[in-house]
Amino acid sequence: MTKDLLESLQVKNGAFSNVAIEGHGYITFPKLKGTLGPRMQFNGTEKIVWSLNDYLGLATNPEIHAIDADLASRYSMAFPMGSRIMSGNQDEHELLEKELASFVHKESAILFNFGYQGVFSSIDAILKRQDVVIYDDESHACIIDGVRLHNGKRMSFKHNDLVDLENKLSRAKALTEKSNGGILVISEGVFSMRGDLGKLKEIISLKPKYGFRLFIDDAHGFGVNGNNGAGTGDALGVQADIDFYFATFAKSMASTGAFLASKKHVIDYLYYNTRSQVFAKALPLITTKGAIKRLQMIKNGDHLRKKMWENTKNLRIGLKKAGLKIGEGDSPITPVYMEGSLAEARNVLVDIRENHNIFCSGVIYPVVPKGVILFRLVATKNHSTDDINETIEAFKVISDKMQEGYYL
Repeated sequence: MTKDLLESLQVKNGAFSNVAIEGHGYITFPKLKGTLGPRMQFNGTEKIVWSLNDYLGLATNPEIHAIDADLASRYSMAFPMGSRIMSGNQDEHELLEKELASFVHKESAILFNFGYQGVFSSIDAILKRQDVVIYDDESHACIIDGVRLHNGKRMSFKHNDLVDLENKLSRAKALTEKSNGGILVISEGVFSMRGDLGKLKEIISLKPKYGFRLFIDDAHGFGVNGNNGAGTGDALGVQADIDFYFATFAKSMASTGAFLASKKHVIDYLYYNTRSQVFAKALPLITTKGAIKRLQMIKNGDHLRKKMWENTKNLRIGLKKAGLKIGEGDSPITPVYMEGSLAEARNVLVDIRENHNIFCSGVIYPVVPKGVILFRLVATKNHSTDDINETIEAFKVISDKMQEGYYL
């Protein structure tokens, strides 16, 4: 009997069915309103917001607003029309690529319209059937989707576990010696949920033995880590050993778009072989020229990073003193961990939003293991001392209530 395809496409059958059915519009797909920043409206009430990746505060920067307004008055989102390979290429695209490559110490770079699209389509273009790909098992979904497109051998290694990685590399080397393929290892500069850094130095130390190439998604490190914000690889002194350096404009640059930087011949190849870009409309000129201005501000943004790191430090110190269990890492992402059921996660999230006026992302299974509740707090340059202190006090209260079984 042939199954009706439409009948199988129901929310109850999805991976997030446990929250999609009951939590739509509140836990999932919530609506924050008002000016982007540390205080916004949710459900008609002002909340302290810890869910924006606007690390450097560029989303509300007056200079950025001015240039975006000027660009909008001169161009529409339609310009240029067509893909870059056909009719959409502009001098500004090439200028931005050149400046990005120089900034992250690479020979060349290619622009993408979106970070998610850029990662999975790059992986698809890089790999051939005979190649083996090995990736950190806590990689972002865009990496997982890119790996899924690979029709050759793929393996994952336990998060930041170098022993497990080396075991997989040993298997990969044996396979590629027979298939005449290559090995690609994929990790991240900063992992988006836990906020910890990828063990880039340790991974790179294995390159001479196993002969692999390294792809790093540094979406949350670009603009934040390294000299003038040049990224996590720069901060760790290993940028030259990253073969494919990827970053997005959606975090520190508070915009849309992304890029991949590598050797010139690699980028030349990707220009003609990354299907999602070859057949997609070019990045709008408004976004492209806006990104050039944003990159200049990142390069000269030590004062922005200093304030962001100060806020991150004060938030972490305060949460630790209040007895909260937080993740370790060197990024503005601070995860707060609690133990509880799905019902408790829902109840505590409602409590902290409605009674403490704190809006942060609550992460549950299948993103984290069953029984774990992760509250993801993102410190930005624009958060105030009052924002931080009120949040610390709120988490102390809900932590005590959680231990007392209040949310059962």
